[in-house]
Amino acid sequence: MRRPARLGTTARTPASEVTAASGAREAQVQSQRDYVLRTVEERGIRFVQLWFTDVLGTSKAFNITPAELEDALDDGMTFDGSAIDGFSRVQEADVLARPDPKTFQVLPWHARDEAVAAVYCDIFNLDGTPFEGCPRHALRRTLERARDAGYTFFVAPEVEFFYLDGADPAARPRPLDAGSYFDLSVDDRSSEVRRRTVLRLEEMGIPVEHAQHEDAPSQHEIDLRYTDALTMADTVMTVRLVVKETARHEGVYATFMPKPMAGVQGSGMHTHLSLWHGERNAFSDPSDAYGLSDVAKRFIAGLLHHAREITAVTNQWVNSYKRLVSGYEAPVHIGWARNNRSALVRVPVVKQAKAESTRVEYRAPDSACNPYLAFAVVLAAGLQGVEQGYELPPEADANLFDLSERELRTRGIRPLPGSLKEAVDEMAESKLLTDTLGEHVFEWFIRNKRAEWRDYSVSVTQFELDRYLPIL
Repeated sequence: MRRPARLGTTARTPASEVTAASGAREAQVQSQRDYVLRTVEERGIRFVQLWFTDVLGTSKAFNITPAELEDALDDGMTFDGSAIDGFSRVQEADVLARPDPKTFQVLPWHARDEAVAAVYCDIFNLDGTPFEGCPRHALRRTLERARDAGYTFFVAPEVEFFYLDGADPAARPRPLDAGSYFDLSVDDRSSEVRRRTVLRLEEMGIPVEHAQHEDAPSQHEIDLRYTDALTMADTVMTVRLVVKETARHEGVYATFMPKPMAGVQGSGMHTHLSLWHGERNAFSDPSDAYGLSDVAKRFIAGLLHHAREITAVTNQWVNSYKRLVSGYEAPVHIGWARNNRSALVRVPVVKQAKAESTRVEYRAPDSACNPYLAFAVVLAAGLQGVEQGYELPPEADANLFDLSERELRTRGIRPLPGSLKEAVDEMAESKLLTDTLGEHVFEWFIRNKRAEWRDYSVSVTQFELDRYLPIL
């Protein structure tokens, strides 16, 4: 992993240098703004979509014409926040969407004579203060906490998903292929759709590390190249849209549902993490037996210590817990290891002379999470370990799936929450998550997820009908 050169150091600097840096940032913002306006004119863009997400990570947007774009870039665009889940109450409805010009991109699936572009927005109150219900702000706050400590946070997720036959999501899932890990065939419809998806992402300036067929039938994975966490959260949202849009054009349905089919592996979003201090990987220590610095060990210890609290955010759906079960490679127990894929946190072995690639892999998240909130809580947990000096427990060198409950307890290895209810109950008692998400997002998220669990608890599933109706 090489740190992108475009991002500067995070060490504290004298006031004069801070002032100069502030001026440079303002000039950069102005340059980006001018680039957006020039590109819209030169490319004949007909509409610009203002993108943002609600608290659950659902993509939202509204369109403006090029005539409105300059005002939007300067002053933002007002909309009714009470219409968005987790945003404003009716009596405090209006909020402001301010485009972030760094995120501007032309959407490649529209015809040239009907060209459409998109830009991600931060949401503000009308008085100019950050809106507390904006997931992007929640991540920004946590990144600022890391910067205050001298760190930049980088992530690289592995995004898994399924292609299903037909465009009816309510129908019983039917995979397009019967493939498994890395399968390649000469007549593979799903791999062709995946290939076109990667080409579109590259066309949009989103670098893909690699793409492959995953373990389950019709399951695929796109691995994204390392970048800073805010850029990556925007990228994950874009990838989900491009995957679905490309599939739709091919008459295929793509889903990021964690477990759409029983008896096969679910879709996760294993996420590689590292902290950088200036141009140095703060996780790396070549003199250590594990290649890990004290910062890395304390960060991992923070992830383990707070894992149960953050799981409701990294795995936020009832269906998420159908994936987090033994036997399907998803983590179930809270432990760390180097080459043990049954562990929650894995430390990938790096190549010789590539110490800058030192990282940790957090394996719990699924690709249906809200990436802004997920990255925020993962970073907050790790930073808590660094700041409080948490001690790293022994490595889990055994296959945790093969250990009995007694053996796990003896080793001090706790389980992850086994249901959304259990995860939300853990989250509800967490001061770390209250502070990280802010009271607005935290309280709304808890209410929404408890309502989801209540709805699930009183529903009658197909499993119950198939199992009990013929005999009872």
